[in-house]
Amino acid sequence: MRWIPLFVMLVAWVSPVFSAWVWVEGEQATRTNIGRHPWYAGQVKTDQLSGGNFLAHFDADKAGEATYEVQIAEAGTYTLWLRANPVQSSMTCSIDGAAPVPVDFKRNQSGNTNIAANDAPDLRFLAWCEVGQFPLKAGPHSLRFVMNSANSHHGAIDCFVLTTEPFAPNGLMKPDQLAAYTKELAAANAGWIPWIAKPDDFKASAIDLRFLNETFAGENGRIIARGEQFIHAANGQPVRFWGVNGPPHDMAGADLETCARMMAKHGVNLVRIHGALFDAKTGAIQPDEIKRRQAVVAAMGKEGIYSLLSIYFPLWMTPENGPGWREGYDGKQHPFALLYFEPGFQALYQSWWRELLIQPDASGKRLVDDPAIMALELVNEDSFFFWTFKYDAVPAPQMRKLEALFGDWAKRKHGSLEKALAAWNGLRDEHDDVAGGRLGFRPLYEMFTRKTPRDQDTAAFLLETQRKFYADTVSFLRGLGYKGMITASNWITANDDVLGPLEKFSYMPGDFVDHHGYFGSNHRGNESAWSIRTGHTYSDVSALRFDAEKPGASRQFRHPAMDPMYNGRPSTISETTWNRPNRYRGEAPLFYAVYGALQDTDAVMHFALDSGTWSVKPGFFMQPWTLMSPTQMGQFPAAALIYRQGLIRTGDLMADLPLKLTDALALKGSKLVQQANLDELRKTDVKKAGGESADTGIDPLIHWVGRTNIRIDDKGGPAVIKDTAPFIDRGAQTVLSSTREVKLDYGKGVLYLNAPAAQGVSGNLKLAGSVALRDIVMESELELGQIVAVSLDGRPLAESGKILVQAMTEEKPTDFATEPASDGVKRITNLGHDPWLIREIQGTLRFKRTDAARLKVTALDINGYPLAVRGATTTADQFKLLPGVVYYLIER
Repeated sequence: MRWIPLFVMLVAWVSPVFSAWVWVEGEQATRTNIGRHPWYAGQVKTDQLSGGNFLAHFDADKAGEATYEVQIAEAGTYTLWLRANPVQSSMTCSIDGAAPVPVDFKRNQSGNTNIAANDAPDLRFLAWCEVGQFPLKAGPHSLRFVMNSANSHHGAIDCFVLTTEPFAPNGLMKPDQLAAYTKELAAANAGWIPWIAKPDDFKASAIDLRFLNETFAGENGRIIARGEQFIHAANGQPVRFWGVNGPPHDMAGADLETCARMMAKHGVNLVRIHGALFDAKTGAIQPDEIKRRQAVVAAMGKEGIYSLLSIYFPLWMTPENGPGWREGYDGKQHPFALLYFEPGFQALYQSWWRELLIQPDASGKRLVDDPAIMALELVNEDSFFFWTFKYDAVPAPQMRKLEALFGDWAKRKHGSLEKALAAWNGLRDEHDDVAGGRLGFRPLYEMFTRKTPRDQDTAAFLLETQRKFYADTVSFLRGLGYKGMITASNWITANDDVLGPLEKFSYMPGDFVDHHGYFGSNHRGNESAWSIRTGHTYSDVSALRFDAEKPGASRQFRHPAMDPMYNGRPSTISETTWNRPNRYRGEAPLFYAVYGALQDTDAVMHFALDSGTWSVKPGFFMQPWTLMSPTQMGQFPAAALIYRQGLIRTGDLMADLPLKLTDALALKGSKLVQQANLDELRKTDVKKAGGESADTGIDPLIHWVGRTNIRIDDKGGPAVIKDTAPFIDRGAQTVLSSTREVKLDYGKGVLYLNAPAAQGVSGNLKLAGSVALRDIVMESELELGQIVAVSLDGRPLAESGKILVQAMTEEKPTDFATEPASDGVKRITNLGHDPWLIREIQGTLRFKRTDAARLKVTALDINGYPLAVRGATTTADQFKLLPGVVYYLIER
């Protein structure tokens, strides 16, 4: 408990002084007609209720009404925060008889908590939300809430607060209880630090990276591709994108602007706005979705953040049977592969883009003209060459259309279907209808395994059809007047060794090549593809050791950060993360920053920003990807600096492999394979179909040495593969970068950064021991942690006048708990709740500079503002990391 007094002092220093606020318990209504239900209101966890009780209504015959009388001490503009039931709920609030205001339960929602006594995932949840701002005079006021949900008018109010000061909800904590609450958490979680930040007012801060962005997105022209890089069209300056998938779908107005400012502060300069514009059954466009994207692009652009628009993913659609493109669908199937060949569906798809790009916003501005649009993404995670292209997944009426196209293609190549079958040595498929002019499709497994003449022709037809769709769509978008970049897709194949080159070649009508990848943690359980629930199991998996997900299995030398270029074009990763609840998540930001810079990856888009605040559980169940956590967004400042400013130099081109297109069509494959790392949602498609492709060819550790490129064209040519022996030592289990600035010891699970302007260590710091880098000596007993120092003024650390030191350990939600399930597997027994906790930080740093004793060290809070800490180290000749401090500013 030695650190509690210090940490409480830190929290007390940053706590806001609430000059005017009123807290009201839900059960203290002065007038109410509430109908109390024994299940809805009685079978709940009272320890999760403010004051041990709440007001809950469940009555099919009447709406629930509750009126509260409050006394305001001083006049001002008060923000109303409400802790209520957000699940399928409808509620209004009226103050002093004014017109009722609908409660938006998704506005700044946080702390979503299941209060059902049996943890059942039903209606019984509570969450904080921001209702709005109201000017109030000093004196008495009346607040009237009406609960009018469709299901039995249900609703619940636990408490609400009116305050004139910034308020960050934290469970049951009142505005003046931050220090006491933090002390209580610290005492109950020995060795862990509560991660609690007050609302940010965006004053000057050492971690504020807004200066890296332009004044507004597009200030220096559109982003275009030139060779292997993205550049600003107006000045030719190269740019890398440290991006996120987001922002939260329902965020709008001032909240959206604040979120954009927060992202810019943490080094973000790109958002991938990924979501449907259309009705899932009919494909009818939804105008509000267009307005939302216009608003997001505008808000992000003001903070110098570009936007990538992604509007189509087959999993967003479940068409019902109908004419044309809907024929054969049953309301449950997804339209896998349909877009590549069905003209009616293609016309509908084009209408989505037309409306989105051409329709002006309220100011008359069109997205098609906006240089803040970094790129358009045509298709998300679909392909003819993935397991979902099969007769079970594509309805028969639609497959017959494609079979007819294949038949026409075979006639053009061979003269007739009979001649085609003869060229195929008589190999037939059960779906062939020669008289009807149709040819069937053999399973992908047969294609990449047997590689017969029929399989090769099938691959050629599918490639031409898929590529033609991408080329035609690019032409369509150019015809609308769009002059920005376009990327085709980002998916994998049933066997990347054999089919991967065909997939990538189909992308060539676009301007750059994209891919996805997730680092999983053996997460299993009901609905584990998209949620984390009590009873689920998982394993803790380290990427720095190349751990396999399955405990005890051999190392897997593969990772989503592996990023070969194709045809010398820019390369991006538009979805990637370390999935929760893996304790090794903290490896991710520095790993992506370091190896993204080394391989010259042009954009890394982390998945996903589902909240604008530090929220553990923004949904009913924790989801596996949230970025608003200490180990993720909390480590963005140093990581973004390293990546965007190139503080780790780009590595040498270690492999340049030409692949002749005719050989790719002969299904000869490639020696350099970009292996898949799928999220749980899409792993199910692979498992149903029979497995993933094997690791073959060139040593995959080459990606941690430097750059790689695969050229697919009609010429081919000799491969150029540099000697990796000076860099890869399998015996010592280490990989050194060609720049000699990065070293990965995958035996110990330690990553070393040793560049002039960025130095640090990540992983098992205890095993690393005393780490002597160019300009710093670091030492820590942490089994898992990250400590890094980066220059803030662009000069080497040996002479920099402004340095950021950033430290992190591991994270977990408060009260998160597990039990052993089997060897190396844990079972979740408690999901936990806000706030996040981080393991106590510890370690020492010593700068070798002769002027180190004259360098001032200032501890910073979570928002990057100075902390007045009694007894803290004040100079950089040797200073000790404080248990609850993540950032330090070192300056002359």
